[in-house]
Order: sequence, then C-alpha cells, then structure tokens
Amino acid sequence: MSATPNTPAAPDRLLILSVFVVASCGLAYELIAGALSSYLLGDSVLQFSSIIGCYLFAMGVGSHLSKYVDDRDVLARFIDIELLVGLLGGVSATVLFLLFAWMSAPFRTALYALVFALGVLVGMEIPLVMRVLHSKQARFSELVSRVLTFDYLGALVVSLLFPLVLAPKLGLSRTGFLFGMANAAVALWTLWHYRADIPRLRSRFTRGVLAMSFLAAGLIGSEHLTRWAERGLFGDEPIFATTTPYQRLVVTRWKDDTRLYINGNLQFSSRDEHRYHEALVHPALQTMPWAQSVLVLGGGDGLALREILRHPNVRRVTLVDLDPAMTELFSRNPYLVGLNGGSLLDPRVTVVNADAGQWLDTHAEVFDLIVADFPDPSNFGLGKLYSVPIYRLMARHLSDNGALVVQSTSPWFAPRSYWCIDATLREAGFHTHPYHAYVPSFGEWGFNLATRRPGYTPPTQYSVPTRFLDAETTRLMFQFPPDMQPLPVEANHLNSQSLVHYFEQDWGNVVR
Repeated sequence: MSATPNTPAAPDRLLILSVFVVASCGLAYELIAGALSSYLLGDSVLQFSSIIGCYLFAMGVGSHLSKYVDDRDVLARFIDIELLVGLLGGVSATVLFLLFAWMSAPFRTALYALVFALGVLVGMEIPLVMRVLHSKQARFSELVSRVLTFDYLGALVVSLLFPLVLAPKLGLSRTGFLFGMANAAVALWTLWHYRADIPRLRSRFTRGVLAMSFLAAGLIGSEHLTRWAERGLFGDEPIFATTTPYQRLVVTRWKDDTRLYINGNLQFSSRDEHRYHEALVHPALQTMPWAQSVLVLGGGDGLALREILRHPNVRRVTLVDLDPAMTELFSRNPYLVGLNGGSLLDPRVTVVNADAGQWLDTHAEVFDLIVADFPDPSNFGLGKLYSVPIYRLMARHLSDNGALVVQSTSPWFAPRSYWCIDATLREAGFHTHPYHAYVPSFGEWGFNLATRRPGYTPPTQYSVPTRFLDAETTRLMFQFPPDMQPLPVEANHLNSQSLVHYFEQDWGNVVR
C-alpha cells in the first residue's frame, strides 16, 4: 500500500526524526563555543551573547543560501552538509583550545569564523530536509509541524543534557566529537535509505565512513589532545583536569610547584600561597582571640581553612563553595590534602556545596568571622558576590564584634576594581581597613578587612606559626604608597555591576 500525504513512509518518518539529531547537534556546537569562550576569555554574558548573535545571524544566511540548491541535488547536498557540519563541529572545541594554548593571538578571529561557518551550514539543514520531504508529497502544514516539533525538542534535550551530563562527564572536546559522529550518522543513514536517488554514491559513502572514523578517533584521543593543549597553555604538566558544570579545573605540577587554574586563571602556586592565605586570615583572627565560629565563602581548596584552624579558639567552621568537584578534589587527592593539611576533613569543619548568595539568604547562623575568598569579579555571575546586597547579607551573619575579610584583586594592576570593593563595603555599612601584600605569583595583591564597629588595630605579633607575617610586615601591609592611593569610584550594585566594568578596564590596560 502506498503512503498517503498525511502518513509519511518509514524512511521519511526517520528523516523527520533525524531533524531531532540535527537540531541537537546544532545547539550543542553553539553551547560548546559559548562555554569554551567563557572559560578562556571570561565574562560569560558577553561571550554567550556574542556567540548566540553570530550563530543565529549565520543560520539566517544559511537558510537564505539553501534556496540556491537545485531541487535535483537537495538530498546529495544535505548529506554533504551533514558530513561537513559533523567534521567542523566535531573538532571545534579541540581546535579552539589548541589555538588558544599555542597561538592565542588569532583565537577570537578563529572562534567567530568557526561559529559563523557552523551557523551557515546548520541554517541550511532544516530547509533542505523540508524540501526533501515536500518532494515526497507530504502535506506542507503537516510537514512544518512535524519538522519544527522535532527541531525544538532536540534543542530542549541538549540544553538540559549539556550542563548536567555532557560537559561535566565528557568535557567539551569529547562532547564535540560525539555530536560530530551523530551528524555523520545522519548522513550515512540518509545515504543508505535514499541510495537510489544519490549520485556518486560510492564516493560519498567512502567520505562518510572516513569522517565517522576520524571523529571516533578524535573521541578516543581527545583527552590526550586536551592535555597537550593545556601543557602549552599552563607551561607545566597537568596532573589533574576536569570540566564541571561550573568551571574548568586544572592542577599542574613542576618540581616542587603545584598550581591550580580555574578557567585558565591561576588560583594559587604552592610556592607562595602561604603569603596570600596568611594575609587573608591572620590579621583578622589574631585580633579576635574570643572568636569561635568562622564562615568561609569560596576557598574550596581548603588553604584558607588551614590557616583558620591554626587558631585553637576556633571551634566551628562552615565552608560554602559552589563546586563539589573542587572540595572533593582537595579532600581526596593525597598530595592536595597534604597541601591544605587535611583541613576539609577536620571534624570542626562543615562543607556545604551551594551558591554563596543563596546560602546567605536562606540561613540564619551568626559567625564571628567571615572570609570571602571568591574568584576575581571577571563576569557578572562573580560580580554579584561583591555587591552591596551580598555584603549586607553577610552583615546579617556577623556577630556584633565580628569581622569580614574579602580578597579584593590587585590595588596595583586593578586599582579601580580594588577601591570599588572598598567603596561597596562602606556603602553596605561596614568600616573598612584596606591592606595589601606581595605574592610573587600574582604581584601586589589586595584585601579588605571590614568591621561593623570602628576601632580595628592591626596585630603587632602572632600567636600561631607564620612563614610570612610578622609585626613589621603587617604594619607595612596597612600602608599604601602614593601610587596606590584610593581612587574615586562607584560602589558595585547588582543593576549596574560597575565592578565588572572596572575589572575589564583595569586588566585590559595591563601589558601581559
């Protein structure tokens, strides 16, 4: 019995189903490009917005170009495009990562050129599928309904799977190769089912098999390629690397130097991290011998926690860090546990994996000291953690005589950012006591000690063992030379996020 216009034949029904795969792949490549550019360039809002805009514009160009494909060549061109999309999209993450690691100058150009090329090809796919099905006598209204239903459904599935499963479990490179194989599989299936209508069948089938084999090899070897790229990016041998739903974590080691990178940005070097973490913790806690409870926001590596636990008066510490992969890594890896002194496993410590802002808003505990050890405010998601509303939330969790310490970027390299954080704390109602310390891996680095009451005086001695701090070092930390004096800046509010703009301007002026 022949198929009616309302009931597509089996191959045509499968071709409609392939739209689901095509849409999934197209969105996956867009998400990969956006995530990778955010990891490597920062400012996720700008990166995702520009990637999406470029991709959608390119899809419009592709849809327009599809009308120039001759009706007699539609199936053949659809297969060719599927293979090309699979190859280009499959290698996209790996190629971009290698470019950034070894030749950073053309990265942005290559990124947008690749996104545009993929968008053009993806934009041609759906119109060509619809023309194939329409040529098979499918009713147009039914055709549009079916194709768009599977198109949108594929986009929904990938948008959920990408952050929850694909990126954290497979990583960006392997995810790219996996979806490239899916495109190649659609091409090979179409070749098989419409083989009587395809010119140069054997050569196209050979190209399809070669493309599938290449992508499968890439899927198997992508981890080695990524590690090779990261060796070029970081200089040292990566000993651990993972992509989580929140960030890319890489730990490198060379001789006695272990380093942690988050999204390509150095977080600490084991050679001098003691300077940073002693400066972050002890100027506050040494003046608070009565303090028994501490809240640490961020600091999932446990290094600030290590310094806090040196004080015998501290009986309870709550650490709130967003990423469970971070706290798990620094709780289980023997070398890293040795580096933080097993602080995350101390019975006085409670580790909570949650968004710091949400946790502050939904809990009522009061602490004697709060240590905010967040990454630098390089994007709006991080910038909110340095805002007036968040600092007011922190004030609600401080005892009357308590103190808040905030890592505050560099007063030398990013002076407007540094003094913006100081101004934000003051607008939130704190009395601020800015200070700085030299950390060789970072240069001159800044902190802000904030209290609800005036009258803080820096300590002149330390009752716990320190490698960096002493009376004279501490005295100098709270003094700023003429070229690091306060600047007139705005406080950081959620609606304006002036801190993120200052941060971009400051570091954009730094000659790297």
